[in-house]
Amino acid sequence: MARVFRGEGLHKVDAKGRVSIPALFRRVLEAGDPDWTEGLTPNMVIVYGDHRRKYLECYTMEAIDEVDRKIAKLPRGSVERRRAQHLFHGESLPTSVDETGRLVLPAKLRQKIGLEGEAYFIATGDTFQIWNPETYEEVERKNVEAWLDEMPEDFDPLALLPGDDEGA
Repeated sequence: MARVFRGEGLHKVDAKGRVSIPALFRRVLEAGDPDWTEGLTPNMVIVYGDHRRKYLECYTMEAIDEVDRKIAKLPRGSVERRRAQHLFHGESLPTSVDETGRLVLPAKLRQKIGLEGEAYFIATGDTFQIWNPETYEEVERKNVEAWLDEMPEDFDPLALLPGDDEGA
């Protein structure tokens, strides 16, 4: 099983758009890049997506390869395939982590999500997201809290997970 991203972090963004990636995230990027070896920097893909998306979604090479395989299974010429290609191939940025553990976010991506002095990183399993910290608080955290408030007091998030069909 592939390593997953876990945790969160707030990191400064400099005037050139450089931001440090949380160290634990870098280890997952390394593990998820088949071309990575000691001494090299890991590759990754940032999907910035449609106009409604208020964050950047960062994929390991293995995770984006999985998405690409699924897109390739859609019928050639279909609207669904063209839209998926547009969102995941066209509105994305292949990049790598630099030797100091930083990511350079182009002005276009920073402007899209309103990123200035700080970036909020949040793990989402096989990807991680980069948010403007204020937007994350206003949008995502409030959505999760509102959803949890609808659950009974004794709600256990493990109840959301499917059963183990493999018997392990």
